[in-house]
Amino acid sequence: MEPSHEPTERTRVRRKPSRGSYEREVIDEILDRALICHVGFVDDGQPYVTPTIHARHGDTLYLHGSPSSRTLTALAGGAPCCITATLVDELVLARSARQHSLNYRSVMVLGNAREVTDPDEKQLAMRAVVDHIVPGRSDHVRGPDEKEAETTRIVALPIDEASAKLREGPPVDKREDHELPFWAGRLPLTVAPGTPIPEPELHGAEIPDHVRNWRRDSTV
Repeated sequence: MEPSHEPTERTRVRRKPSRGSYEREVIDEILDRALICHVGFVDDGQPYVTPTIHARHGDTLYLHGSPSSRTLTALAGGAPCCITATLVDELVLARSARQHSLNYRSVMVLGNAREVTDPDEKQLAMRAVVDHIVPGRSDHVRGPDEKEAETTRIVALPIDEASAKLREGPPVDKREDHELPFWAGRLPLTVAPGTPIPEPELHGAEIPDHVRNWRRDSTV
């Protein structure tokens, strides 16, 4: 197992600390399973939170997009950021409205990103983003040409200051509510693909295994 992060004052889980985890293995698994993340930052005094695709490569998170992106421009300029990723595993349905909840796994990563300018690292990051969504996909597509690479901005954030928070288990009803005639329990959720829909001008290419067998079950 990867070593734990030492929690900082900013990443220490204070509300229900027993749900906190600082194990890199836990943090990495959540980041790798989550299809998107949310990037929080402040630009000219205004807070923003933007959903985007991410990819983890080793100890680094990569984000990519247009050079005109407000988010990436701010991060490339040194703005502190907070990146979060969440997996919802189950609906937790209690006898009382107050005790309803979710079983979830989440990660928060704090820090300052840097803009990626090295051509080899940019290519690595762009492949990582594609493979984050569909593992193995980057070997079955045309890679970005020089112009496409030039017009893609990429920032990298080290996973140095991070923590995870998780909830699992049944609802926690008050003892006096246990005799109420209402169903209580958990409803597991999964992300399941439908039947692949070919692009209208596709010419004879078969559905590849990495598409046919894609899965992202959050509870697995």
